[in-house]
Amino acid sequence: MKFHRLPLDGARLIELEKRGDERGFFARFFCEKEFAADGLETRFVQVNTSLSAKKGTLRGMHYQLPPSAEVKVIRCIRGSLFDVIVDLRAGSPTFGKWYGAELNAENRLMMYVPRGFAHGFITLQDDTEALYLVSAFYGPNEERGLRFNDPAIGVEWPLAAVEVSDKDRNWPDLATEFHGTELMRGL
Repeated sequence: MKFHRLPLDGARLIELEKRGDERGFFARFFCEKEFAADGLETRFVQVNTSLSAKKGTLRGMHYQLPPSAEVKVIRCIRGSLFDVIVDLRAGSPTFGKWYGAELNAENRLMMYVPRGFAHGFITLQDDTEALYLVSAFYGPNEERGLRFNDPAIGVEWPLAAVEVSDKDRNWPDLATEFHGTELMRGL
């Protein structure tokens, strides 16, 4: 695997190193030794999948508070999506900044999302499926989110959202969620 550092500290875009012949190829999706050598999380407790039927389905921007704060590794296994992360770590020089990349079944890129980041995506094709490695169990009392179209963050989504759940549409903006709080201190 090739780990590409991103402008947001701790985040990575991971490129699979394919070994192939006329039959196809083999590549590691996860390797504890390689992740550890790059200083990344190596313990994952769940593997989740999501299928979005329509192009323009937006999911996010989700995160969990401690003690359920989680690392995620996201890969698109069918279709295409634009994956976005936002740094929410108190005191981080990139607090409130975002990064996005296209993940699709052909490029096989993966987004490594550190603890203390919000995560979301919009599908660029119908029938898009994503696979997630997650380092913490779901904590319903720790689940949070940010409004996907918060102008203070300014994510440049590549297309307009067609499908957004009421829950995702009604998350607070960055200023409301973090005004006077230290929600992600120590991450």
